[in-house]
Amino acid sequence: MILHGYWRSGTSYRTRIALNLKGLAYETAPVDLRTGDQRSEAYRALNPQGLVPALEIDNDLVLTQSPAILEWLEETHPAPALLPPLAADRALVRSMAALIGCDVHPLNNLRVLKAVRDLGADQAGVDAWAGRWILDGFAALEAQVQRHGDGWCFGDAPTLADCYLIPQIYSARRFNVDLTAFPRLLAVETQAARHPAFVAAHPDNQPDAD
Repeated sequence: MILHGYWRSGTSYRTRIALNLKGLAYETAPVDLRTGDQRSEAYRALNPQGLVPALEIDNDLVLTQSPAILEWLEETHPAPALLPPLAADRALVRSMAALIGCDVHPLNNLRVLKAVRDLGADQAGVDAWAGRWILDGFAALEAQVQRHGDGWCFGDAPTLADCYLIPQIYSARRFNVDLTAFPRLLAVETQAARHPAFVAAHPDNQPDAD
């Protein structure tokens, strides 16, 4: 498998975590969003939307959109499981992941922040924009982790929810968001910092990091 992504992209980061948790080998193909690699003819042939990540499979299948990729990984490589066995619990984990993936991350990705800057915001304004949505989402997720977590977002082992949370915490720190109100989320971050799959997926440990 070849993962086309950008080292600091939250969607690429969450995909790396899932691949690592599953113990799957993959090659990294950097796509530099800052220089417009995602708009190149070659990359558009892989992903017509021009976003990262794209996971190129051996049989010429190319998967896009990280939620679809993570679900595919869970279905095709079920062990270790990133979703719990009970249907209700799986729905809870998916809701935590969607809270980040649908309601928080899209509002602080690169193209949205560029649009915010184009409207006249300086870096402080960009940080405030991103921080508003991160704080709202993290407040809700903190309550869910308090209810359902036992060291991780749900239960005592990593799930899809943790694949989403850890990259969003990384982004929150980039935008200077004060996270002291979220002790349970920070406890999950501490767990992840000791887990080899999360460490290997960290942006600083990617070949294209700078």
